[in-house]
Amino acid sequence: MRLYFTLSPNTEPVSFDYQHRLTGVFHKWLKENSLHDRISLYSLSWLDGGFARNGSLHFPNGAKWFVSFYEEQYAERLVNGALFQPEMFGGMRVLQIEQKKTPDFGTKYKFKVASPVFIKGKRPEDGTPPHHYLFNEPESDALLTATLRHKMDEANLADQHKTVKVAFDREFQSPKTKKVNIEKFKDGARLFIEHKASVCPVIVEGTPEAVRFAWNVGIGNGTGSCFGSLKENTENA
Repeated sequence: MRLYFTLSPNTEPVSFDYQHRLTGVFHKWLKENSLHDRISLYSLSWLDGGFARNGSLHFPNGAKWFVSFYEEQYAERLVNGALFQPEMFGGMRVLQIEQKKTPDFGTKYKFKVASPVFIKGKRPEDGTPPHHYLFNEPESDALLTATLRHKMDEANLADQHKTVKVAFDREFQSPKTKKVNIEKFKDGARLFIEHKASVCPVIVEGTPEAVRFAWNVGIGNGTGSCFGSLKENTENA
Protein backbone atom coordinates (compact mmCIF):
# COMPACT_ATOMS: atom_id res chain seq x y z
CA MET A 1 0.00 0.00 0.00
CA ARG A 2 1.21 3.48 -0.81
CA LEU A 3 0.33 6.87 0.66
CA TYR A 4 0.88 9.95 -1.51
CA PHE A 5 1.30 13.23 0.36
CA THR A 6 0.69 16.66 -1.17
CA LEU A 7 2.65 19.30 0.74
CA SER A 8 2.36 23.08 0.89
CA PRO A 9 5.15 25.37 -0.42
CA ASN A 10 8.09 25.88 1.89
CA THR A 11 8.44 29.19 3.72
CA GLU A 12 12.04 28.55 4.83
CA PRO A 13 14.99 27.14 2.85
CA VAL A 14 15.27 23.34 2.88
CA SER A 15 18.73 21.81 3.25
CA PHE A 16 19.95 19.38 0.58
CA ASP A 17 20.49 16.91 3.42
CA TYR A 18 16.85 16.88 4.51
CA GLN A 19 16.28 13.11 4.38
CA HIS A 20 16.70 12.58 8.13
CA ARG A 21 13.95 15.14 8.66
CA LEU A 22 11.55 13.06 6.56
CA THR A 23 12.30 9.98 8.64
CA GLY A 24 11.83 12.07 11.77
CA VAL A 25 8.38 13.19 10.63
CA PHE A 26 7.53 9.60 9.67
CA HIS A 27 8.30 8.24 13.14
CA LYS A 28 6.68 11.23 14.84
CA TRP A 29 3.41 10.43 13.10
CA LEU A 30 3.62 6.72 13.89
CA LYS A 31 4.49 7.49 17.54
CA GLU A 32 5.56 4.42 19.51
CA ASN A 33 6.45 1.61 17.12
CA SER A 34 8.92 -1.23 16.65
CA LEU A 35 9.94 -0.26 13.12
CA HIS A 36 13.16 1.37 14.35
CA ASP A 37 14.44 -1.94 15.66
CA ARG A 38 14.10 -4.26 12.66
CA ILE A 39 14.62 -4.45 8.94
CA SER A 40 12.43 -1.99 7.02
CA LEU A 41 9.40 -3.48 5.28
CA TYR A 42 8.54 0.01 4.06
CA SER A 43 10.12 2.70 1.91
CA LEU A 44 10.18 6.50 1.81
CA SER A 45 10.70 8.58 -1.31
CA TRP A 46 12.47 11.91 -1.61
CA LEU A 47 10.53 15.13 -2.01
CA ASP A 48 9.52 15.86 -5.60
CA GLY A 49 8.88 19.28 -7.12
CA GLY A 50 11.73 21.44 -5.87
CA PHE A 51 14.75 23.23 -7.32
CA ALA A 52 18.08 24.44 -5.97
CA ARG A 53 18.77 28.13 -5.36
CA ASN A 54 21.34 29.90 -3.21
CA GLY A 55 22.58 26.71 -1.60
CA SER A 56 19.24 25.22 -0.58
CA LEU A 57 16.06 23.67 -1.97
CA HIS A 58 12.84 25.52 -2.68
CA PHE A 59 9.33 24.20 -3.35
CA PRO A 60 7.29 27.24 -4.46
CA ASN A 61 4.49 25.03 -5.80
CA GLY A 62 4.59 22.59 -2.92
CA ALA A 63 6.00 19.07 -2.96
CA LYS A 64 4.96 15.46 -3.46
CA TRP A 65 6.13 12.63 -1.23
CA PHE A 66 5.15 9.01 -0.77
CA VAL A 67 5.48 6.25 1.80
CA SER A 68 4.90 2.56 1.02
CA PHE A 69 4.13 -0.23 3.48
CA TYR A 70 4.09 -4.00 3.16
CA GLU A 71 2.49 -4.14 6.61
CA GLU A 72 -0.65 -2.17 5.85
CA GLN A 73 -1.71 -1.75 9.48
CA TYR A 74 0.80 1.07 9.80
CA ALA A 75 -0.80 3.13 7.03
CA GLU A 76 -3.84 4.15 9.09
CA ARG A 77 -1.62 5.15 12.02
CA LEU A 78 0.53 7.29 9.75
CA VAL A 79 -2.50 9.03 8.22
CA ASN A 80 -3.97 9.75 11.65
CA GLY A 81 -0.67 11.15 12.85
CA ALA A 82 -0.30 13.37 9.78
CA LEU A 83 -3.83 14.72 10.09
CA PHE A 84 -3.37 15.45 13.79
CA GLN A 85 0.06 17.06 13.34
CA PRO A 86 0.44 18.10 9.67
CA GLU A 87 3.47 20.35 10.17
CA MET A 88 6.69 18.96 8.67
CA PHE A 89 9.77 21.20 8.22
CA GLY A 90 10.80 24.26 6.22
CA GLY A 91 7.30 25.63 6.75
CA MET A 92 5.75 22.78 4.74
CA ARG A 93 2.66 20.97 5.93
CA VAL A 94 0.42 18.19 4.68
CA LEU A 95 -2.46 19.37 2.49
CA GLN A 96 -3.76 16.08 1.13
CA ILE A 97 -3.16 12.33 1.47
CA GLU A 98 -4.11 9.82 -1.22
CA GLN A 99 -4.04 6.06 -0.68
CA LYS A 100 -3.22 3.63 -3.48
CA LYS A 101 -3.35 -0.15 -3.45
CA THR A 102 -0.38 -2.09 -4.78
CA PRO A 103 -0.69 -2.48 -8.57
CA ASP A 104 -0.09 -5.71 -10.48
CA PHE A 105 3.21 -5.49 -12.37
CA GLY A 106 3.31 -9.03 -13.73
CA THR A 107 6.42 -11.20 -13.38
CA LYS A 108 9.00 -8.68 -14.66
CA TYR A 109 9.00 -4.92 -14.35
CA LYS A 110 11.48 -2.10 -14.80
CA PHE A 111 11.04 0.47 -12.05
CA LYS A 112 12.32 4.00 -11.93
CA VAL A 113 13.74 5.05 -8.57
CA ALA A 114 12.14 7.77 -6.44
CA SER A 115 15.26 7.91 -4.27
CA PRO A 116 18.82 6.68 -4.88
CA VAL A 117 19.63 2.99 -4.35
CA PHE A 118 22.07 2.41 -1.49
CA ILE A 119 24.02 -0.86 -1.22
CA LYS A 120 26.22 -1.33 1.83
CA GLY A 121 28.83 -4.07 1.96
CA LYS A 122 29.94 -5.92 5.07
CA ARG A 123 32.05 -3.99 7.55
CA PRO A 124 35.72 -5.03 7.24
CA GLU A 125 37.36 -6.68 10.25
CA ASP A 126 39.86 -3.83 10.49
CA GLY A 127 37.04 -1.44 11.42
CA THR A 128 37.20 0.68 8.28
CA PRO A 129 33.88 1.87 6.81
CA PRO A 130 32.03 -0.66 4.63
CA HIS A 131 32.14 -0.30 0.87
CA HIS A 132 29.17 1.32 -0.85
CA TYR A 133 28.42 -0.54 -4.08
CA LEU A 134 27.21 1.35 -7.16
CA PHE A 135 25.33 0.51 -10.36
CA ASN A 136 28.52 -0.21 -12.34
CA GLU A 137 29.93 -2.84 -9.97
CA PRO A 138 29.25 -6.51 -10.83
CA GLU A 139 28.44 -7.46 -7.22
CA SER A 140 25.57 -4.98 -6.96
CA ASP A 141 22.80 -7.09 -8.49
CA ALA A 142 23.48 -10.08 -6.23
CA LEU A 143 23.51 -7.83 -3.16
CA LEU A 144 20.21 -6.19 -4.16
CA THR A 145 18.68 -9.62 -4.68
CA ALA A 146 19.96 -10.93 -1.33
CA THR A 147 18.58 -7.91 0.55
CA LEU A 148 15.13 -8.29 -0.99
CA ARG A 149 15.08 -12.01 -0.20
CA HIS A 150 16.10 -11.23 3.38
CA LYS A 151 13.13 -8.88 3.64
CA MET A 152 10.93 -11.69 2.35
CA ASP A 153 12.20 -13.87 5.19
CA GLU A 154 11.29 -11.11 7.64
CA ALA A 155 7.80 -10.91 6.10
CA ASN A 156 7.39 -14.72 6.17
CA LEU A 157 6.72 -14.96 2.46
CA ALA A 158 6.54 -18.44 0.95
CA ASP A 159 9.71 -19.92 -0.57
CA GLN A 160 8.23 -19.76 -4.08
CA HIS A 161 8.63 -15.97 -4.02
CA LYS A 162 12.29 -16.08 -2.98
CA THR A 163 13.48 -16.90 -6.49
CA VAL A 164 13.12 -13.17 -7.17
CA LYS A 165 16.00 -11.40 -8.92
CA VAL A 166 16.91 -7.72 -8.88
CA ALA A 167 19.27 -5.99 -11.32
CA PHE A 168 20.19 -2.50 -12.39
CA ASP A 169 19.07 -1.62 -15.91
CA ARG A 170 22.41 -1.94 -17.74
CA GLU A 171 20.93 -0.36 -20.87
CA PHE A 172 20.01 2.89 -19.11
CA GLN A 173 21.97 5.68 -20.78
CA SER A 174 22.43 8.14 -17.93
CA PRO A 175 22.92 6.48 -14.51
CA LYS A 176 24.27 8.74 -11.80
CA THR A 177 26.08 8.47 -8.51
CA LYS A 178 24.62 10.49 -5.66
CA LYS A 179 26.37 11.39 -2.41
CA VAL A 180 23.89 11.76 0.44
CA ASN A 181 24.68 12.87 3.99
CA ILE A 182 22.45 11.25 6.61
CA GLU A 183 22.35 12.64 10.13
CA LYS A 184 23.35 10.28 12.93
CA PHE A 185 23.91 10.74 16.64
CA LYS A 186 26.81 8.92 18.30
CA ASP A 187 27.73 9.38 21.95
CA GLY A 188 25.62 12.54 22.01
CA ALA A 189 27.42 14.06 19.03
CA ARG A 190 25.63 15.02 15.83
CA LEU A 191 27.29 13.52 12.75
CA PHE A 192 26.56 13.49 9.04
CA ILE A 193 27.58 10.20 7.43
CA GLU A 194 28.20 10.18 3.68
CA HIS A 195 26.39 7.51 1.66
CA LYS A 196 27.17 6.80 -1.99
CA ALA A 197 24.11 5.63 -3.91
CA SER A 198 22.91 5.05 -7.47
CA VAL A 199 20.23 6.76 -9.52
CA CYS A 200 19.41 4.09 -12.08
CA PRO A 201 16.28 2.05 -12.91
CA VAL A 202 16.08 -1.50 -11.56
CA ILE A 203 14.49 -4.61 -13.01
CA VAL A 204 12.66 -6.94 -10.65
CA GLU A 205 11.79 -10.43 -11.91
CA GLY A 206 9.88 -13.08 -9.99
CA THR A 207 6.36 -14.03 -9.01
CA PRO A 208 3.75 -11.25 -9.28
CA GLU A 209 3.64 -11.09 -5.48
CA ALA A 210 7.43 -10.72 -5.30
CA VAL A 211 7.41 -7.80 -7.74
CA ARG A 212 4.61 -6.10 -5.80
CA PHE A 213 6.54 -6.71 -2.57
CA ALA A 214 9.55 -4.85 -4.01
CA TRP A 215 7.35 -1.87 -4.96
CA ASN A 216 6.36 -1.53 -1.32
CA VAL A 217 9.54 -2.31 0.62
CA GLY A 218 12.00 -0.74 -1.81
CA ILE A 219 15.38 -1.95 -3.03
CA GLY A 220 18.76 -2.10 -1.32
CA ASN A 221 19.69 -0.87 2.15
CA GLY A 222 18.26 2.07 4.06
CA THR A 223 14.77 2.13 2.54
CA GLY A 224 13.51 3.43 5.89
CA SER A 225 15.99 6.30 5.56
CA CYS A 226 14.79 7.48 2.14
CA PHE A 227 16.85 5.18 -0.08
CA GLY A 228 15.71 2.74 -2.76
CA SER A 229 12.04 3.68 -3.14
CA LEU A 230 10.49 2.65 -6.46
CA LYS A 231 8.02 4.26 -8.82
CA GLU A 232 6.21 3.00 -11.87
CA ASN A 233 7.74 3.20 -15.32
CA THR A 234 5.71 4.05 -18.39
CA GLU A 235 7.59 1.30 -20.24
CA ASN A 236 7.73 -2.32 -19.13
CA ALA A 237 11.04 -4.14 -18.73
